[in-house]
Amino acid sequence: MHAKTDSEGTSVDTSWQLRSPPRRPVYYVQSPSNHDVEKMSYGSSPTGSPAHHYYHCSPIHHSRESSTSRFSASLKNPRSLSAWKHVQINQDDNDDDEMDDDDGGSARNVRLYLCGFLFFVLLFTIFCLILWGASKAYKPKIFVKNMVFENFNVQAGSDQTGVPTDMLSLNSTVKIHYRNPSAFFAVHVTSTPLELHYYQLKMASGQMKRFTQSRKSQRTVITVLQASQIPLYGGVPLLANAKDHIEKVAVPLNLTFVVRSRAYILGRLVKSKFYKRIRCPVTLHGNKLGKPINLTASCVYH
Repeated sequence: MHAKTDSEGTSVDTSWQLRSPPRRPVYYVQSPSNHDVEKMSYGSSPTGSPAHHYYHCSPIHHSRESSTSRFSASLKNPRSLSAWKHVQINQDDNDDDEMDDDDGGSARNVRLYLCGFLFFVLLFTIFCLILWGASKAYKPKIFVKNMVFENFNVQAGSDQTGVPTDMLSLNSTVKIHYRNPSAFFAVHVTSTPLELHYYQLKMASGQMKRFTQSRKSQRTVITVLQASQIPLYGGVPLLANAKDHIEKVAVPLNLTFVVRSRAYILGRLVKSKFYKRIRCPVTLHGNKLGKPINLTASCVYH
């Protein structure tokens, strides 16, 4: 059947091409089997060139390889996620430690401020106590110099209810010497009313004016004691029989009062108070009216 000449074949072919149009070439593609794919992936190909070169360059293989590499890396380092969590926990712990350090620092600052304030209060208290104790060594010097009875009168009369009795009128002055020996504070001076008693009967009284005595200074204070129409009710028998002979009268009396001195050493914070109770026995002589009676040696001071 194949024993044909070239001329016969050429004539046959030419005639067939004249009768029908030329056909397009047909290509057949055969997909490789699994075994061939494994061979290509491992470098065996029909052409002798490494087939894995074309296989690795495909996008499908690249994506598979990247995912596979990531998965294998996760398999090789299984603690990466736990390590990341450990780092995050450590960071959170560090933040908590920093916050704790801040809280501890603020609390420590508050304790330091409180200790400093208490230390300052303690020092200030000690300083005030020292000033107060030092002020006690500078007590004011007070003494009664003399007393003068200006006039003295006893006459018959009646009290407010109309009961007849003897009525006493008296006018006298008391001279008091006051001295402040302190060199670093002034004193404010007041006193209780000066009272003149015949035993329990008050016969005359007077009020000393308040004043302020500066440092290292002194003064003489004169206070008036008066009595006007004081009912006696027979309480002074020495005067009952001596109405007409006042010059012969001698009545023992007591002068009593309290002098209060306040020293403001450090404003109102440090104050020092001095109290002086004074009692002076004095005798009223009818024949010595208008003459000063020396009381310097006779007064008692508490």
